[in-house]
Amino acid sequence: MHGTPIIVPVMHQQRSEPRLSPSGDTEDIESVEDIEDIVLRLAPRLAYFAGVARTEHVTRAAQEMQVPQSTLSRAMVRLEQDLGVDLFARRGRTVSLTHAGRTFHASVERALAEIERAADEVRADADPATGKVAFGFLHTMGAETVPGLLQAFRAEHPRVRFSLVQNYGEAMIERLRAGELDLCLTSPVPDAPDLVARRLDEQKLRLVVPADHRLAARKRIRLAEAADETFVTLEPGYGMRRITDDLCKEAGFKPRIAFEGEEAETLRGLVAAGLGVALLPPPAVPRPGVVELTVTSPRAAREIGVAWLEGHPDTPPVAAFKKFLLSRRGNLLTS
Repeated sequence: MHGTPIIVPVMHQQRSEPRLSPSGDTEDIESVEDIEDIVLRLAPRLAYFAGVARTEHVTRAAQEMQVPQSTLSRAMVRLEQDLGVDLFARRGRTVSLTHAGRTFHASVERALAEIERAADEVRADADPATGKVAFGFLHTMGAETVPGLLQAFRAEHPRVRFSLVQNYGEAMIERLRAGELDLCLTSPVPDAPDLVARRLDEQKLRLVVPADHRLAARKRIRLAEAADETFVTLEPGYGMRRITDDLCKEAGFKPRIAFEGEEAETLRGLVAAGLGVALLPPPAVPRPGVVELTVTSPRAAREIGVAWLEGHPDTPPVAAFKKFLLSRRGNLLTS
């Protein structure tokens, strides 16, 4: 018995060998269901087993766990039947662990400790005063807007913690759907049946040109006047790239793109180096070597909104931060 695996005998009782899917790559779903059935049967008895194993006395364990002794005894018998091994050597109400019992006990204690750690973590994350918010936002909002928002929010909730993620819009929506984010600030404001989105503010866009460019002496420009220019833009998938393409189309041309990047300030550096022009939101601080022109036609702006999953329950700290963001409607941006 000492060399007998604990779980394998149960699998053999359920099925002589697992069936494979037609592709031969994965086990038939019934095998997965067998494993889930084993776990469902074993899990409720693990804490009982750990209590008996620690005390090596059924009556004492029952008193400590405040359960009837008969319930505890039956649970241990059923656990051994499910596993197909003897976990205890019995001498009246006193028991001692067999070799298999000691092996199983070590793993059970680790599993229970991990469950308790996870329970403590989720309780801490949901605590109204000290819980955590997983918050995503656009790169362009990381220098001033988001720090300002967090500073204002924590004036009233000083101990709430944040897990911050900077990314482009589509990537944040994917992480929102995956449950990795509670809320995200994004642009354009998404329109999808599984999301709730609220428009918070609008940010005007500018045509950024090199300081020695032929248009640099201007303050305002119609976008059509830049039809012959080379553009530097964010990569496809970024909200600003889609907005750039749409505005240029509305102005009557398709932009000639020389460089694609992942970050607005990198694009400003490319513009300063004379490698093209760009449509961008205002910078956190003025960038030398470029001039930023107001676009008069078409109307160049992007909407900023907050999004979250439809029907997803909020912890108290998430609910508080969501309420705070919605209260900043029309007054979100610092620039």
